[in-house]
Amino acid sequence: MKKVTAPSMPEAMKKVRAELGSDAVILNSKVIYTGGFLGLFKTKQIEVVAGIDQTEPAAAKESPALVQSPGHEKLEEEIRELKKLMVNMSASQNNRFQHLPSPVVHVLNDYQNQDLQDEWLLELGAYLHEKWKQESDNEKLADWALSYFLQPVDQLAHGGVLAEKKYISLIGPTGVGKTTTIAKMAAKLVVESKKKIAFITTDTYRIGAIEQLKTYAQLLNVPIEVVYKRQDFDEAAAKFSDYDHIFIDTAGRNYKEIQYVEDLMNTINFNEDMQTFLVLSMTSKLQDMQAVYSQFGDVELDGLIFTKWDESASVGPAYHLMTNSGLGAAYLTTGQAVPEDIKEATPSTIREFLKKGVNPYGSS
Repeated sequence: MKKVTAPSMPEAMKKVRAELGSDAVILNSKVIYTGGFLGLFKTKQIEVVAGIDQTEPAAAKESPALVQSPGHEKLEEEIRELKKLMVNMSASQNNRFQHLPSPVVHVLNDYQNQDLQDEWLLELGAYLHEKWKQESDNEKLADWALSYFLQPVDQLAHGGVLAEKKYISLIGPTGVGKTTTIAKMAAKLVVESKKKIAFITTDTYRIGAIEQLKTYAQLLNVPIEVVYKRQDFDEAAAKFSDYDHIFIDTAGRNYKEIQYVEDLMNTINFNEDMQTFLVLSMTSKLQDMQAVYSQFGDVELDGLIFTKWDESASVGPAYHLMTNSGLGAAYLTTGQAVPEDIKEATPSTIREFLKKGVNPYGSS
């Protein structure tokens, strides 16, 4: 086994292949941060633990201490069962594509690894099969697939804060990074666009949540108000009436609690002068993303913000949520550094991020 660190997952994978070869298996990966001050300006690193099967029988290389260690035989049995399960799963997945020619199946495997829905994969397979029968060009299959993949997303409206919108609210479940994302968005407007901004927070449930936003407010030299009810919100809005933008940080409570959504609607005045973005983590499953989106059905959403893009191994859930909901992306975040680790979503940046997901080492 080897442990490697690198600034990005593609670079980490290159190190793994260089040291262990193309047969290496990723055993664990995580994002680590070093340096920084008060949660700002940290350097992100990807730490990967990879391993490779022995080329000789295990008994030939095992030391007496390892053979005699307690539980060793049980561990070997569990490893054999795990390998058998992986083989069976692979066979089951490939059976879905058994009616397709092998060049098409090869391309589908890249997309299958991105947690795209089975129904969508079969549609892509049928599309590629028809194109392949017409032109019989294996070299074009990857380009055809990428075009099919990106075309629905290209039609969506992507983009961040609009200059004419005064209020910017971020909603979503706990743990997705709403407060840090607000700080990144605000910092860009203050530093790059010289906008006059203020903070309002309704997140009075999490320990330290208010202090975190207050720290960001002090660093950006902007005012902040804490609100508990609609009257507090209206008073804060009146106080900041001459500001360009007012960012609203909401409580990150359990999205399955309908009372949370009702409390939110009762506290904040969601009006035509407000942009509301739903914040979701790229590490979430599609089922969870869709459940969150459905729970906030009474709130008029203007776009989606996907956080922790650097921590996710697949783009399928974000892709399907955008195409199923018809909502484009507003911002993508890739780490903890403020304000560096955020990108405003545009058709080109969305294409770039999605292409890296399905083809991390390619240039097409």
